[in-house]
Amino acid sequence: MSYENLREYMLDLSEILWAQPYGDFKNPCIVVTKNSSYPSQLWDWGNWANNIALRQIAKCNGKEKELLKHEIGSVLNFLDTQKEDGSIEIVIFSDDKNNFAKNLPHRNIHKPVLCQHVAFILKYNGDTNWVKEIYPKLKKFVSYYEENAKHESGLFYFFDDFAIGVDNDPSTFYRPDNSSASIFLNSLMYMELGALSHIASLLGETADEIYYKEKQSELKKAINDCCYDEKDGMYYSCDVNLRPISLKGLHAGAPRHYSTVIQRIGCWSSFLPLWAGIPTKEQAERIIKENLLDEKGFWAPFGVRSLSKYEKMYRLIGSSNPSSWHGPVWILSNYFVFKALLKYGYNDLAKELAQKTVNLLDKDLKENGAFHEYYNPETGEGLFNKGFSSWNLLAFNMLEFLDSKEVIEEFNI
Repeated sequence: MSYENLREYMLDLSEILWAQPYGDFKNPCIVVTKNSSYPSQLWDWGNWANNIALRQIAKCNGKEKELLKHEIGSVLNFLDTQKEDGSIEIVIFSDDKNNFAKNLPHRNIHKPVLCQHVAFILKYNGDTNWVKEIYPKLKKFVSYYEENAKHESGLFYFFDDFAIGVDNDPSTFYRPDNSSASIFLNSLMYMELGALSHIASLLGETADEIYYKEKQSELKKAINDCCYDEKDGMYYSCDVNLRPISLKGLHAGAPRHYSTVIQRIGCWSSFLPLWAGIPTKEQAERIIKENLLDEKGFWAPFGVRSLSKYEKMYRLIGSSNPSSWHGPVWILSNYFVFKALLKYGYNDLAKELAQKTVNLLDKDLKENGAFHEYYNPETGEGLFNKGFSSWNLLAFNMLEFLDSKEVIEEFNI
């Protein structure tokens, strides 16, 4: 099946995601999209995911050197906003007058993908000169999480339910502050610690390299101890907002001996530990065969449902801020599951998922002349935001895979 029109459309789209300095963005950067609803915004993990897609496209059209300054500039634009305590905003704006986040109370910060972004850039351009200056800022960013968002169990938690990336994931959305040790957040943090250790090794910071590697190992243990459910053969988020242990009154007779309570909610982010390489081969087999491939749950005609169809909260609607992750298929989640399958050697399933994803966007392009932000998993109908590009371009990486071409790798440990 030929996808030449789809390929050309994605190549054309990629050209408008490179932006020169404008407004409050001091450096050239990678934007979300210029023909949809996010023209003046840089979003944390979206910026990193966009870069993975654009690096694949640049490899195809010979523009890798041109892309480099936009990759680096994207990181620098975020670091320009870093506060004294090390925190960085989730989203930054070229025009601060339109900064909707300022009007919404929240404590969540940039998700832990910044060091991964830097490590990804270094993977394809080994010059570390620009990293030496920002290295203390990267350490300070990770330290903010360590000092402010780490539970006694060793897991990390969201401060609130604002812009968590998988916006209305029921394990976090509408739940109390400081309660969700999200498997999404902890999988990203596991990779972030590995990335910072790797950056330290490249800079000759041996003590830091060892320190962050040990921190990563500790987090892996916490994820396996607290988040892996032997009953279901699945990783889940955990509730950490429990009453303090008391030896008085009602609780004295049986004080709790556990630090977290597992949340058996089937979200696509339960597959992110596979992408991060956390499970054993035996655990991975159960996760894939017993959960991912269940057509009544996650495995749909057009990809991976963002919420299992078994869940009471499953609902296919369009919404924005928060966007809808209660079942719709997202190209981004399809991509991460695709990479997870490849990591554990399930190449045929990865090929099947890549084919579903490419078919979905090809169908949308033919019927509507553009992409949508997310889709009905059964019909492929676009549910929201026609004209969205951004991380949808990760389908280009899948298309290259289907054509037996080398696929760009995000930072891997």
